[in-house]
Amino acid sequence: MTTSTGKVICDITISADGYSAGLDQTEERPFGDDGGDGSGAGLHAWMFDTPDENRAEIDRLNTAGAFIMGRNMFGPVRGAWDRRWNGWWGGDPPFHAPVFVLTHHAREPQPMDGGTTYHFVTDGIVSALDMARTAAGGGDVTVLGGATTINQYLAAGLIHELRLHIAPLTLGAGTRLFEGVPPLKLEQLTARAASRVTHVTYRVST
Repeated sequence: MTTSTGKVICDITISADGYSAGLDQTEERPFGDDGGDGSGAGLHAWMFDTPDENRAEIDRLNTAGAFIMGRNMFGPVRGAWDRRWNGWWGGDPPFHAPVFVLTHHAREPQPMDGGTTYHFVTDGIVSALDMARTAAGGGDVTVLGGATTINQYLAAGLIHELRLHIAPLTLGAGTRLFEGVPPLKLEQLTARAASRVTHVTYRVST
């Protein structure tokens, strides 16, 4: 695992059976068959229905110096950039820092309001992490997801800390955290139960 002043953190909400999204994701149903309308409302009820109960976890979501996400998390556009999609989060995304989007199709950086700039990385997860570390200036880098992207970083031994928000529901199928990841040694750092979620933080050992 590479070393730096800041940590490389994964922060993701999953169902009790380990899925971050269901099958058949579309622009209208970005979380696919999630047991509801496809918006992820059940998975993320802890954030939106009971925010006061989970204020500490919500407040630290966007405190990293830089972020990494997969193209599927960034939006529904597949293949070549045939339209100017700028993420699900509107003109002032919540990150307020550089965000490095993994993709196979090159695109110029996209500055947004509030200090967020999307950078599109075509040469893999290590390159994206190197750029994110530089941009973070010694601060933490958070790999936001989805699960497929996080699995690549876990399999490569590049994640220091795993922050899971486990929702009390099952999806049965979909995009699953730890799929294809070799066995990991995890040290539990914290665990806290709330009405709509259990928050667990692990240190990942090599």
